[in-house]
Amino acid sequence: MQWIESNGGQTLTSDYPYTAVDGTCNASAVPKEVDVSQIHTVTPSSAAQLLAAIDIGPVSVTVEADTSTFQYYTSGVVNSSACGTTLDHAITAVGYGTESGQQYYLVRNSWGASWGDAGYIKIATQASGPGICGIQQTSVWPNTN
Repeated sequence: MQWIESNGGQTLTSDYPYTAVDGTCNASAVPKEVDVSQIHTVTPSSAAQLLAAIDIGPVSVTVEADTSTFQYYTSGVVNSSACGTTLDHAITAVGYGTESGQQYYLVRNSWGASWGDAGYIKIATQASGPGICGIQQTSVWPNTN
């Protein structure tokens, strides 16, 4: 987000889609549609603060994604300490809900629609602490223009 703020904007995914293959970036060929005017940090270890930030809009969250719990997710709510809390992957929390009495964050991953539940994962909320997969440790959201 700091790079976007300093470099004049970001291109929309619809204008320059992620292809998951090595190649040459051609960023100058597409318009920059989104500008970041301010970056906000979510209070670490606070589900209430992360949920409040998600109410405002998409939130960049960081998780541990190198475990089989995360990598082989297909459905349901992940609520296991086996997911780990050593952060190594930034993704986007886009909503939240409740399933079978368990509140969760709805998170869009960058690995495409063939991963997880059509590209999404549901990660259980915890009142405090690092959170499942470490999701409650480091989160930010921008003001955009």
